[in-house]
Amino acid sequence: MTAPVFLVEEDALTGVFPGTVFPLAGPEGRHAVSVRRLRVGEEIVLTDGAGTGAFGTVAMVEGKDRLDVAVTSVRSEPLPEPHITVVQALPKGDRGELAVETMTETGVDAIVPWAASRCITQWKGERGAKALSKWRATAREAGKQSRRLRFPPVSDPLTTKQVTTLLADAAFAAILHEEGSSTPLATAELPLTGNIVLVVGPEGGVSPEELTAFAEAGAKPYRLGPSVLRTSTAGTAATALLLGRTGRWS
Repeated sequence: MTAPVFLVEEDALTGVFPGTVFPLAGPEGRHAVSVRRLRVGEEIVLTDGAGTGAFGTVAMVEGKDRLDVAVTSVRSEPLPEPHITVVQALPKGDRGELAVETMTETGVDAIVPWAASRCITQWKGERGAKALSKWRATAREAGKQSRRLRFPPVSDPLTTKQVTTLLADAAFAAILHEEGSSTPLATAELPLTGNIVLVVGPEGGVSPEELTAFAEAGAKPYRLGPSVLRTSTAGTAATALLLGRTGRWS
């Protein structure tokens, strides 16, 4: 079984090298000691969530919320190419967190919440801030669970106009659309580098006005297969397809 991953503060691993003893405390230290019950000699990985990981073993356990890690190696992962961003329309209930969790576990590089016109859920005020916080926490936990060193950032929610700007700057932009006339994503010509942006619509689908705006930004409609996926699973399926087709899973 691979070593568990714990998240440290940004830049905390700067200057860390083999032979360093790194203290892990706070909530992550408590989780390591009191929940995972790690003991001296067990393997552990620390990451800043931005591509740097310190690999080592537990050197000492202190109390209920602190342990020291004897670092044996440090690895930095470059930004993946091509980079995959999913623009996720806001689903109902907790299905948004499900989408974030499974996309993160699969390997998506960035997640963008989108307030589509047909979204039943609307993020406003304190409720919206709480929902966004849950998405970000879910991405962090799923990143650790899937042993990633680079976690997908979850941006602030974008409007349709803001999404069109993102699409216009992409190397490849696609709208997941169930119409039979749409081109299969499995046969699309994909770039080797740059940003691939996928738009996943809400339960009610992408509106004609949104489709037109996205088309003007250079995005085309694509379908995944003969079945219609829920908005909470379409992004995960599309990400897996692209990771395989671009060679990132080879």
